[in-house]
Amino acid sequence: MARILGTGIATLDIINTVECYPPEDAEVRALAQRRARGGNVTNTLTVLSQLAHACAWAGTVASGPDGRFILDDLEQAGVDTASCTRVPTGTVPTSYVTVSRDTGTRTIVHYRDLPELSSADFARIGLKGFDWLHFEGRNVPDTRRMLEHVRLTHPGTPVSVEVEKPRPGIESLFPLADLLLFSRQYAQGLGVKSAADLLRIMQPQAPRGILVCAWGDAGAWALDPAGGSCASPAYPPPRLLETLGAGDVFNAGVIHARLQGRPLDESLDLACRLAGRKCGQIGLAGLAG
Repeated sequence: MARILGTGIATLDIINTVECYPPEDAEVRALAQRRARGGNVTNTLTVLSQLAHACAWAGTVASGPDGRFILDDLEQAGVDTASCTRVPTGTVPTSYVTVSRDTGTRTIVHYRDLPELSSADFARIGLKGFDWLHFEGRNVPDTRRMLEHVRLTHPGTPVSVEVEKPRPGIESLFPLADLLLFSRQYAQGLGVKSAADLLRIMQPQAPRGILVCAWGDAGAWALDPAGGSCASPAYPPPRLLETLGAGDVFNAGVIHARLQGRPLDESLDLACRLAGRKCGQIGLAGLAG
């Protein structure tokens, strides 16, 4: 069992399932609705906790019932919330999610009115004893200072950074990471048409890191610092139910496999299998079973 600290946001997700995605200016009836705790890093920690790791979350949470809902959900999932910062003003970030039963895909409208964790808040967290540190690549200036703090105070602790979207200056984080987890959305935002191309383009900016890019139903690719590459196919479920959170599950699978000391190709394969399993169910519960 490893001790893992994840730094990023937590959200309240309001998820409506519809028969198929509605056209503009339409009115449709939802087949189902649920409230869930979301957020990329907290989803990843929830899965890592299922995989028998001791996980903790560093982020901000608003006061009030919605903030309590997030904390309760994480604690029930076995994620320690002692390192999070309570914010007396603002509201819980909320994602309004529409899931199409026809395709299993999701569309998200996100609203936030809450400060993100600052580098000063992060510097007060005791990092001794953590075996892995995972970060969302967001709030770039503060995240860069957090990574620099880690490299100065705990240089031997492995660091992973999720790169989901193009953000101003995000490339400044790349040299500070041991593992970079890129999304197809990031690649396509740069006009790159394949995972393999993205990794080749990014390697000069991250010479010390392992680079990984998941590409949905096309599988995933990885590149090590020596230039060795590997790929894994996707493992679609018998019936596609929901892709919401699949990328976060994939990231958990890669981190878990690396902590186990698995080769890079086996790490990709495990992560793709885990993400495929998630796509065949609603929510994240029971993925490690």
